[in-house]
Amino acid sequence: MDQASLGGLLLATGTFVLGHFILSSLPVRRGLIHALGENGFRIGYSVAITAAFVWTLFAYARAPFVTVWVPPAWTAWIPVLVMPLVALLTVCAFTTRSVTAVGGEAQATAPDPAPGIMRVTRHPFLVGAGLWALAHLAANGAAAGMILFAGILVLAVGGMAHIDMRRRAALGGAWGPVALTTSAVPFAALLSGRAKPDWAGIGLWRVAVALALYLALLLLHAPLFGVSPFPV
Repeated sequence: MDQASLGGLLLATGTFVLGHFILSSLPVRRGLIHALGENGFRIGYSVAITAAFVWTLFAYARAPFVTVWVPPAWTAWIPVLVMPLVALLTVCAFTTRSVTAVGGEAQATAPDPAPGIMRVTRHPFLVGAGLWALAHLAANGAAAGMILFAGILVLAVGGMAHIDMRRRAALGGAWGPVALTTSAVPFAALLSGRAKPDWAGIGLWRVAVALALYLALLLLHAPLFGVSPFPV
Protein backbone atom coordinates (compact mmCIF):
# COMPACT_ATOMS: atom_id res chain seq x y z
CA MET A 1 0.00 0.00 0.00
CA ASP A 2 2.75 2.43 0.96
CA GLN A 3 4.80 1.67 -2.12
CA ALA A 4 1.74 1.93 -4.37
CA SER A 5 0.77 5.29 -2.88
CA LEU A 6 4.30 6.65 -3.17
CA GLY A 7 4.45 5.28 -6.70
CA GLY A 8 1.32 7.26 -7.54
CA LEU A 9 2.92 10.41 -6.19
CA LEU A 10 6.09 9.73 -8.16
CA LEU A 11 4.03 9.23 -11.33
CA ALA A 12 2.02 12.41 -10.76
CA THR A 13 5.10 14.50 -9.96
CA GLY A 14 6.95 13.10 -12.96
CA THR A 15 4.01 13.91 -15.22
CA PHE A 16 3.84 17.45 -13.87
CA VAL A 17 7.57 18.06 -14.30
CA LEU A 18 8.06 16.32 -17.65
CA GLY A 19 4.84 17.80 -18.98
CA HIS A 20 6.36 21.26 -18.76
CA PHE A 21 9.45 20.26 -20.72
CA ILE A 22 7.66 18.16 -23.35
CA LEU A 23 4.79 20.53 -24.12
CA SER A 24 7.04 23.59 -24.24
CA SER A 25 9.83 21.96 -26.29
CA LEU A 26 10.20 23.65 -29.67
CA PRO A 27 9.16 20.71 -31.92
CA VAL A 28 6.09 19.83 -29.83
CA ARG A 29 5.16 23.47 -29.25
CA ARG A 30 5.38 24.35 -32.94
CA GLY A 31 3.32 21.32 -33.93
CA LEU A 32 0.60 22.09 -31.40
CA ILE A 33 0.53 25.78 -32.32
CA HIS A 34 0.16 24.79 -35.99
CA ALA A 35 -2.77 22.53 -35.09
CA LEU A 36 -4.45 24.63 -32.38
CA GLY A 37 -3.26 28.18 -32.95
CA GLU A 38 -1.33 30.28 -30.42
CA ASN A 39 -4.28 30.88 -28.11
CA GLY A 40 -5.48 27.30 -28.39
CA PHE A 41 -2.03 26.03 -27.46
CA ARG A 42 -1.79 28.32 -24.43
CA ILE A 43 -5.24 27.26 -23.21
CA GLY A 44 -4.49 23.58 -23.75
CA TYR A 45 -1.08 23.90 -22.11
CA SER A 46 -2.57 25.64 -19.07
CA VAL A 47 -5.31 23.04 -18.70
CA ALA A 48 -2.89 20.12 -19.00
CA ILE A 49 -0.34 21.55 -16.55
CA THR A 50 -3.03 22.59 -14.07
CA ALA A 51 -4.55 19.09 -14.19
CA ALA A 52 -1.13 17.54 -13.57
CA PHE A 53 -0.52 19.92 -10.67
CA VAL A 54 -3.88 19.12 -9.06
CA TRP A 55 -3.16 15.41 -9.52
CA THR A 56 0.22 15.90 -7.80
CA LEU A 57 -1.39 17.70 -4.86
CA PHE A 58 -4.00 14.98 -4.41
CA ALA A 59 -1.33 12.27 -4.66
CA TYR A 60 0.79 14.09 -2.08
CA ALA A 61 -2.17 14.45 0.29
CA ARG A 62 -2.90 10.70 0.02
CA ALA A 63 0.72 9.56 0.28
CA PRO A 64 1.67 7.68 3.46
CA PHE A 65 4.15 9.07 5.94
CA VAL A 66 7.32 7.06 5.34
CA THR A 67 10.44 8.31 7.09
CA VAL A 68 13.61 8.21 5.00
CA TRP A 69 15.76 10.11 7.48
CA VAL A 70 15.29 12.33 10.53
CA PRO A 71 16.65 15.85 9.91
CA PRO A 72 18.22 17.67 12.87
CA ALA A 73 15.78 19.99 14.62
CA TRP A 74 17.70 23.10 13.56
CA THR A 75 16.99 22.42 9.87
CA ALA A 76 13.39 23.51 10.50
CA TRP A 77 14.72 27.06 10.63
CA ILE A 78 16.03 26.90 7.08
CA PRO A 79 12.63 27.41 5.38
CA VAL A 80 11.73 30.09 7.93
CA LEU A 81 14.85 32.05 7.01
CA VAL A 82 14.71 31.40 3.25
CA MET A 83 11.01 32.06 2.65
CA PRO A 84 11.19 35.90 2.92
CA LEU A 85 13.50 35.87 -0.10
CA VAL A 86 11.23 33.39 -1.87
CA ALA A 87 8.26 35.65 -1.21
CA LEU A 88 10.10 38.69 -2.59
CA LEU A 89 11.20 36.82 -5.72
CA THR A 90 7.64 35.61 -6.28
CA VAL A 91 6.07 39.05 -5.85
CA CYS A 92 8.66 40.63 -8.14
CA ALA A 93 8.22 37.89 -10.74
CA PHE A 94 4.50 38.56 -11.11
CA THR A 95 4.76 42.36 -11.07
CA THR A 96 7.82 43.02 -13.25
CA ARG A 97 8.08 42.93 -17.03
CA SER A 98 10.27 40.03 -18.08
CA VAL A 99 11.56 38.66 -21.35
CA THR A 100 11.48 35.15 -19.85
CA ALA A 101 7.78 35.34 -18.90
CA VAL A 102 5.05 33.82 -21.07
CA GLY A 103 4.56 36.12 -24.04
CA GLY A 104 7.40 38.38 -22.89
CA GLU A 105 9.55 38.21 -26.01
CA ALA A 106 8.84 41.86 -26.89
CA GLN A 107 10.54 42.94 -23.66
CA ALA A 108 13.89 42.09 -25.28
CA THR A 109 13.68 45.25 -27.39
CA ALA A 110 12.27 47.53 -24.67
CA PRO A 111 14.32 50.58 -23.58
CA ASP A 112 15.06 48.73 -20.33
CA PRO A 113 14.78 45.00 -21.06
CA ALA A 114 15.74 44.00 -17.50
CA PRO A 115 14.15 46.26 -14.87
CA GLY A 116 14.16 45.72 -11.12
CA ILE A 117 14.61 42.13 -10.00
CA MET A 118 15.62 41.09 -13.52
CA ARG A 119 19.05 42.61 -12.83
CA VAL A 120 19.40 40.09 -9.99
CA THR A 121 18.09 37.12 -11.97
CA ARG A 122 16.12 36.85 -15.19
CA HIS A 123 14.20 33.91 -13.68
CA PRO A 124 12.93 35.25 -10.33
CA PHE A 125 9.98 32.88 -10.01
CA LEU A 126 11.97 29.75 -10.84
CA VAL A 127 14.83 30.80 -8.57
CA GLY A 128 12.27 31.30 -5.80
CA ALA A 129 10.71 27.90 -6.50
CA GLY A 130 14.13 26.28 -6.43
CA LEU A 131 15.02 27.92 -3.12
CA TRP A 132 11.66 26.87 -1.69
CA ALA A 133 12.27 23.28 -2.75
CA LEU A 134 15.85 23.20 -1.45
CA ALA A 135 14.88 24.70 1.90
CA HIS A 136 12.06 22.21 2.40
CA LEU A 137 14.20 19.28 1.26
CA ALA A 138 16.72 20.17 3.95
CA ALA A 139 14.05 20.15 6.65
CA ASN A 140 11.98 17.19 5.45
CA GLY A 141 12.83 13.54 5.87
CA ALA A 142 9.54 12.02 4.68
CA ALA A 143 9.51 10.18 1.36
CA ALA A 144 6.47 12.03 0.00
CA GLY A 145 7.95 15.43 0.73
CA MET A 146 11.28 14.47 -0.77
CA ILE A 147 9.58 13.33 -4.00
CA LEU A 148 7.54 16.52 -4.30
CA PHE A 149 10.33 18.96 -3.42
CA ALA A 150 12.89 17.17 -5.59
CA GLY A 151 10.47 17.32 -8.51
CA ILE A 152 9.95 21.06 -8.08
CA LEU A 153 13.72 21.57 -7.82
CA VAL A 154 14.30 19.70 -11.09
CA LEU A 155 11.56 21.74 -12.75
CA ALA A 156 12.99 25.02 -11.46
CA VAL A 157 16.61 24.38 -12.48
CA GLY A 158 15.78 22.65 -15.74
CA GLY A 159 13.12 25.24 -16.52
CA MET A 160 15.62 28.09 -16.45
CA ALA A 161 17.89 26.36 -18.98
CA HIS A 162 14.90 25.33 -21.08
CA ILE A 163 13.42 28.85 -21.23
CA ASP A 164 16.81 30.36 -22.10
CA MET A 165 17.20 27.86 -24.95
CA ARG A 166 13.74 28.68 -26.32
CA ARG A 167 14.27 32.44 -26.05
CA ARG A 168 17.65 32.16 -27.79
CA ALA A 169 16.00 30.30 -30.66
CA ALA A 170 12.99 32.62 -30.86
CA LEU A 171 14.74 35.99 -30.48
CA GLY A 172 17.96 35.37 -32.36
CA GLY A 173 20.25 38.39 -32.13
CA ALA A 174 17.86 40.20 -29.77
CA TRP A 175 18.64 37.61 -27.09
CA GLY A 176 22.33 38.56 -26.98
CA PRO A 177 22.00 41.84 -25.05
CA VAL A 178 19.57 40.20 -22.60
CA ALA A 179 21.91 37.27 -21.94
CA LEU A 180 24.86 39.65 -21.61
CA THR A 181 23.29 42.00 -19.05
CA THR A 182 21.30 39.46 -17.00
CA SER A 183 21.95 36.08 -15.43
CA ALA A 184 20.04 32.99 -14.43
CA VAL A 185 22.23 32.57 -11.34
CA PRO A 186 21.23 35.28 -8.84
CA PHE A 187 23.61 38.26 -8.68
CA ALA A 188 26.03 36.79 -11.25
CA ALA A 189 25.54 39.65 -13.74
CA LEU A 190 25.82 42.25 -10.97
CA LEU A 191 28.95 40.77 -9.42
CA SER A 192 30.65 40.47 -12.80
CA GLY A 193 29.89 44.10 -13.61
CA ARG A 194 27.71 43.23 -16.60
CA ALA A 195 24.72 44.97 -14.99
CA LYS A 196 24.04 47.67 -12.43
CA PRO A 197 21.49 47.17 -9.64
CA ASP A 198 18.03 48.68 -10.02
CA TRP A 199 16.78 48.77 -6.44
CA ALA A 200 14.27 51.50 -7.30
CA GLY A 201 12.82 49.13 -9.89
CA ILE A 202 12.18 46.61 -7.15
CA GLY A 203 10.58 49.22 -4.93
CA LEU A 204 9.69 49.25 -1.26
CA TRP A 205 6.08 48.38 -2.03
CA ARG A 206 7.12 44.98 -3.38
CA VAL A 207 9.17 44.37 -0.24
CA ALA A 208 6.10 45.26 1.87
CA VAL A 209 3.85 42.93 -0.13
CA ALA A 210 6.44 40.14 0.15
CA LEU A 211 6.64 40.55 3.93
CA ALA A 212 2.84 40.42 4.17
CA LEU A 213 2.83 37.26 2.05
CA TYR A 214 5.55 35.73 4.23
CA LEU A 215 3.65 36.46 7.45
CA ALA A 216 0.49 35.01 5.94
CA LEU A 217 2.36 31.83 5.02
CA LEU A 218 3.73 31.54 8.55
CA LEU A 219 0.27 31.92 10.08
CA LEU A 220 -1.48 29.60 7.62
CA HIS A 221 1.20 26.91 7.37
CA ALA A 222 -0.07 24.80 10.26
CA PRO A 223 -3.81 25.09 9.39
CA LEU A 224 -3.23 24.38 5.69
CA PHE A 225 -0.47 21.76 5.85
CA GLY A 226 -0.80 20.38 9.35
CA VAL A 227 2.84 21.16 10.24
CA SER A 228 4.19 24.08 12.22
CA PRO A 229 6.87 26.05 10.33
CA PHE A 230 8.87 26.38 13.56
CA PRO A 231 10.91 23.74 15.40
CA VAL A 232 8.90 22.02 18.11
